Amino acid sequence: MSPQSSTVQTQLDEDGVLVLTLNRPERKNAFNDEQWDATADTLQQANEDPRVAVVVLTGAGGHFSSGVDLASFQGQPEPRPDGFESAFHAFVPALFAFEKPLMAAVQGVAVGGGATIPMACDFVYAGESLRMRLPFANLGLVPEIGSSYTLQAAIGRQRAAELMLSAEWIDASRALEIGLVARVIPDKSLHDETLAKAREIAQWPTSSLCAIKRTLRTAHQAGIEAAIAVENEAMAQLAGSPENIEAVTAFMQKRKPDFKQFRKGNR
Repeated sequence: MSPQSSTVQTQLDEDGVLVLTLNRPERKNAFNDEQWDATADTLQQANEDPRVAVVVLTGAGGHFSSGVDLASFQGQPEPRPDGFESAFHAFVPALFAFEKPLMAAVQGVAVGGGATIPMACDFVYAGESLRMRLPFANLGLVPEIGSSYTLQAAIGRQRAAELMLSAEWIDASRALEIGLVARVIPDKSLHDETLAKAREIAQWPTSSLCAIKRTLRTAHQAGIEAAIAVENEAMAQLAGSPENIEAVTAFMQKRKPDFKQFRKGNR
């Protein structure tokens, strides 16, 4: 299997393990439209390829992903032949439609989508350098990729609310403590140990692996779909709001955003 874009790399071994590497290291693997599409296309191809039993999702350059590349937001997106509003909106259903075991190996920065994509994977192994953040509140936005459901399902409502509302940084030990990741591994061993587990899983019948995943996912499917619908609606309302513009401007100018100016009585 070969990717159709340089923004992802793929390697399929003889055991049926496909490593899908996000490959924009100069941007800490931040997603632009090309990478959203390439990742979705690769997952769809892997779903249909009988040689693939397990997919491992990881990032190049010592980081998983810093989320959406803010530099990619320029003007109105071009209409898409697939009917989706954007490459991001096409990626999300492709991620949740993936039927085979999907593991994530994350280290370094995992922010925004870089934090919520692993939550949609079946389980996550983290390197000791992991620094994860859900920056939606400080961007004047809402969660995405179904994370308003998947995070609660993983760690409980109160802890999920604490992380989402505070936008605090989460290190590897904290992620393990609260159940965001299954295992913490030294960075130098993360790739090898993740592949070893993937190969252990890949030895079993793919039909059984897919059925097990389906039984685990079915109880959550309605909640995930409802979360995505609410997230998309709220994101459409908040993206481009004065608070969101202030957040992005402050980020570009490397200063702290001033949200107090938008509170009632200060408008």
